[in-house]
Amino acid sequence: MSDWTIESLVAALRARRISAVEITDECLARIDRLNPVLRAFITVDADGARRAAKERDGELAAGRARGPLHGVPMAWKDLCASPGLPTSCGTRTRDYFVSERACTAVARLVAAGAITLGKTNMTELALGPFGDNAHHGHVQNPWRNGHCSGGSSSGSGSAVAAGLALGALGSDTGGSIRLPAACCGIVGLKPTYGRVSRAGAMALSWSNDHLGPMTRTVRDAALMLGIIAGWDAADATTSRRPVPDYLRGIDGGIRGLRIGVPASYYFDDVNAEVVAAVREAARQLGALGAHVSEVRVPDPVPLGEITGVISRAESVTIHERLLRERPQDIQPVVRTRLEFGAHIAAHQYLQALRARGRLAQEFLRAIFSQVDVLIAPTIPEPAPEIAAVTTGAVDDIIKKMGRFSRLTRPFNGLGLPALSLPCGFSTQGLPLALAIVGRPFDEATVLRAGQAYEQAAGWVSRRPAIG
Repeated sequence: MSDWTIESLVAALRARRISAVEITDECLARIDRLNPVLRAFITVDADGARRAAKERDGELAAGRARGPLHGVPMAWKDLCASPGLPTSCGTRTRDYFVSERACTAVARLVAAGAITLGKTNMTELALGPFGDNAHHGHVQNPWRNGHCSGGSSSGSGSAVAAGLALGALGSDTGGSIRLPAACCGIVGLKPTYGRVSRAGAMALSWSNDHLGPMTRTVRDAALMLGIIAGWDAADATTSRRPVPDYLRGIDGGIRGLRIGVPASYYFDDVNAEVVAAVREAARQLGALGAHVSEVRVPDPVPLGEITGVISRAESVTIHERLLRERPQDIQPVVRTRLEFGAHIAAHQYLQALRARGRLAQEFLRAIFSQVDVLIAPTIPEPAPEIAAVTTGAVDDIIKKMGRFSRLTRPFNGLGLPALSLPCGFSTQGLPLALAIVGRPFDEATVLRAGQAYEQAAGWVSRRPAIG
């Protein structure tokens, strides 16, 4: 199981070297064995997965395949509505989020042949970067027990890294796909805002939410993105732009590609091992033929603060009833973060929305007139110990949250496609991660750069020694 990618499994399924029932049983056995430690899943649908696998095998035997994911076992973050399964959103309430429709992204993946293993654990209400959850257990990092898996798509990151699922869906409001991908040593893609429908997924911030793939390889992320991307009548924010074939040209190399490395902020107060790994990745990208240069980026601090104002105001609006009627059911840190939004005035929120548009345009003009993609660290340090970042006064924990997500949050405000992928390991054996950021709707270039680096660096072959 630990050696499969989505692409290699699909090839094996179609060549009848393995059946959907066999791979599904293998995943379920691994979940039974490892989930009591990892806490990656909240809900496991073993019966449903086995029924679906048997059905997929029957279809293949009859010469029919639903699509490019036919027979691939996958998992969904527990804020995605999926028929027949509860959606807790990481809260104490078993079915906190009830949707009239299935999550569009989930429905598209299932229509392409994916098998639903279940729903993955997450930070309560998606409000946290560490992967801790007092209701369902703290999600553990497969590389080192007791260390953060990243949040809030913590279970998705841990499940993919540990081989419990071949791929997973995550959501990202301030880094919640990229942070767990970075901590767990996998690939995570936050697409351009509007590239993927959020219909049928619990919102945290209508203006900053993104859904995206979490996989072991860049090619697998490209494959998933091609399935879930595209206009959706159920989500008015989705773009009507055509969806390209993200795998076409992904192996074309990066000779002549202009890559920018920020001269400030993204390397300030960042762990030395992280800095060294990202600098080495930049050197390797240059050796592959890219033009790598240092660029001055507009100060991301105002944009990060504005993005926070927008998210806080929208999140308290979305979850106001829970906060008002059952505040005791919410973890103290999550409750405090929600309460921040209740003190934001309407004019502050509207000013933040206007300022974000101006700052985004300034960033696009300043950066993408010089380079095609930007690279930077995803996380400021290797995954910290859970106890170190989740104990102490609430205000202190919230400050630690802000510091840990400070490199990812600005790109939610900008709405730009951002890919996280492994770029090394710390002396403790924890993953280090590189972020590649591109122009709006230019995921193809971001993925091509990621693929070139992944193949040259070879980190994709490393697997955690678990199970």
